[in-house]
Amino acid sequence: MAKSELKVITTTVTTDSELKQILALQKKNLSSTLSPKEKVQEGFVTVEHTFEVLKAMNDVCPHIIAKSGNLVVGYALCMHPKFADEIQVLKPMFTQIESVIPKPENYMVMGQICIDKAFRKQGIFRKLYETMQTETRENFNSIITEVDATNTRSLSAHYAIGFNELQTYESAGQKWVIVLLQ
Repeated sequence: MAKSELKVITTTVTTDSELKQILALQKKNLSSTLSPKEKVQEGFVTVEHTFEVLKAMNDVCPHIIAKSGNLVVGYALCMHPKFADEIQVLKPMFTQIESVIPKPENYMVMGQICIDKAFRKQGIFRKLYETMQTETRENFNSIITEVDATNTRSLSAHYAIGFNELQTYESAGQKWVIVLLQ
């Protein structure tokens, strides 16, 4: 049985091993490691997290993962706004969010989402967000994220599950689209 045919469940991160598997999947899908063709066809992730930051974020609000057996095959990172200064490339996003979201709006930032190539087009993207909404609903009114405007695969997927464009901005010569799911 191919690994993509195994049952996939979504849950929250509970172990350091799961965090390390997120980092391994992230590394395989970084924009800097993919060809231009792969980026267009498959999408990509931009930020490379450290284990320490990933764990600290998880301690505040557990990340959502998709697992096939013991293997993490997808993830959606939960990033509480209190981490706004932890990752340099994300600072402009938080500045933009603060300029359009009224205080004291209580939102969670989805810090990154990624699905292993062998498990794509099986509804895991949607299921990760559904699980994130269920897990964070009690404490947060909405989920906000940003997508590189050139990552058309990711933008289409976000719009397909109900995200709406909140704002587009440019930072360091790159165009970003901030999207909101309520």
